[in-house]
Parts: sequence; structure tokens; C-alpha cells
Amino acid sequence: MADNLKNDISVTGLSGRYAKALYDLAESGSSTNEVEKDLIDINKMIEDSSDLKELIVSPILSRTEQMKAMKSILMKMKTSELTQKFVGVLANNRRLSILKQVISDFRQILSSVRGEMTANVSSAKPLKNEQKAHLIKILEGLVDGKVYLNLDVNPDLLGGLVVKIGSKMVDSSIQTKLQHLQLAMRGVG
Repeated sequence: MADNLKNDISVTGLSGRYAKALYDLAESGSSTNEVEKDLIDINKMIEDSSDLKELIVSPILSRTEQMKAMKSILMKMKTSELTQKFVGVLANNRRLSILKQVISDFRQILSSVRGEMTANVSSAKPLKNEQKAHLIKILEGLVDGKVYLNLDVNPDLLGGLVVKIGSKMVDSSIQTKLQHLQLAMRGVG
């Protein structure tokens, strides 16, 4: 089962193609860690700045304006030359709007290569440290690699967990169990 989960990590679509190309370039130049750090920093800036969000999705700004603005930002951030050129290509191709997804896909590729996985976990209440450690231990046993948790609190679940890792999902939430019971009761009537 572990091999199946590992192989399920794939990136698709336009953002996936750009992410794979960036990964190949970074790997050939032995700069995957440097590019990853750049992309994490860029992603954080996008999340923190409504102006930057607007810049990357604006259909009003020309390619040249977007390229100049992004180049200025990336130079001030002291990102690698590869990162600057790559973002420049995105801007030139009018694809800055998918930058966040490209970053996510790149990180997914890198995690897969490293044998790491991210599990998206939704719970009704915040998990305690012991619960997190126990969940990580169980998941690492399933995937034969390092697992990181991306935690989300969703009070609508009422209890239990929804865990998604790769393309696999386990839903043990009380909300889902109640929905299944409700559907079963409809069939009885």
C-alpha cells in the first residue's frame, strides 16, 4: 500500500508542467533547496500582501509591467537567478496567475522525491501534541516515509477526523457517519 500512496503524488495541468520544468532545472543545477526556499518566501509574500496578489492576477497590467514589478520584488528578496528567470517566464507567458499553484506543485514534487508526504487533516477540535505524534507515526507506517501534517479545524465534523494523503482519503468524522445513517434510514422507510 505504501508504494501506491507514494506513486499517487503527481502534479497535473499547466501549473504541474511549469513546476516539473522548474524542478528539472533546479535539480540539474543542484539548487532545489535554494529554489524551494525562494518559493516559500514568495508564497508567504503573496499571502501577506493584497497588492502582490492583485499584481499577479491583474489582466490590466501588461506583461512588461508585471515582469518589471516581479523582478524588482525578487531582487529585493535576493532570490536566486533561476527563480527570477522562472518567474520572468511566467510573467512573459501571462501565467503569473498560477504562480501559487506552481509553487504548491513544485513543493509536492520535491516532497515526493524526498520520500515526504503531507497529510491534510481536518478535526472538530485542535489536536493535542500527543495526538499529532500518534497520527504521524501511523501515517508514516502506511507510506514508508516522512509525513507532515497540514491541520485544519472544522467544528462541523462534530468529532473524528478526515485525513487526506495523496489521492487517498479516510473520513471517520461523526458528521459523515450521521449522513450515512440518515441515508440508510431513508431506504428503510
